[in-house]
Amino acid sequence: MGNPIISIKNLWKSYGSKAVLKGIDLDIYPGQVIGYIGPNGAGKSTTVKILCGLISDYEGQVFVKGLNLKDNALAVKSTIGYIPELAELYDVLTPVEFLTLMAELYNLDKHIALERMGKMLAAFGLQSNMNDRMDTFSKGMKQKVLITSGLLHNPDIIILDEPLSGLDANSVIIIKELISKLAKEGKTIFYCSHMMDVVEKVSDRIVLINEGTVIANGSFEELQQQQGNESLEKIFAHLTAKESLSDAADQLMSAFD
Repeated sequence: MGNPIISIKNLWKSYGSKAVLKGIDLDIYPGQVIGYIGPNGAGKSTTVKILCGLISDYEGQVFVKGLNLKDNALAVKSTIGYIPELAELYDVLTPVEFLTLMAELYNLDKHIALERMGKMLAAFGLQSNMNDRMDTFSKGMKQKVLITSGLLHNPDIIILDEPLSGLDANSVIIIKELISKLAKEGKTIFYCSHMMDVVEKVSDRIVLINEGTVIANGSFEELQQQQGNESLEKIFAHLTAKESLSDAADQLMSAFD
């Protein structure tokens, strides 16, 4: 498979006395779609923030395209497209104004940037809203602008943290198809989500993290072989639930008795 495009070695991160990541080891190769899943508090978001250069005080080593992240944070950031769950945008700007700012931050040619943003926003059905202030936009519309901003500079590595939040059903289908096409072009996708059906369909490899450690790592078919031919949702529940989820549901229903 050649050299990994991302290599994580013995990654530890603590907040105060609480260890959130406990020795994560992970190699990711060009063109792979990695489904990175785990329950709340497992360490997914912390991993993502480290990869994006937003957290630098960690232990262990992270290499991206052969570069040590701690020593080359800006160079690494230029190769990554990051799409978080919440669209924190400059609402007083229009999509064109915001995306032009993003293009300038990545030193992207203005004419190339305008052509790309026009095509991408049109694909999302936002062509008629390109020059409207975003404080009038719905959550889904803002998310589409955010996705466009993360892909505008044509990054080699795309980190998606719950990117489907607020999107309508048709847009979800578009993003699923887009992930597949980007991977075929050699892009590496690091995809964090609680939507198990989507992770199951789009991922080449699924990494399940729980309490700061990797507890499963393989293709969906490999995980099925190990866990009894179940759906990813049931595999997830089996490996991470401390108590029966059915019992928890019954307990909630008892509140109405």
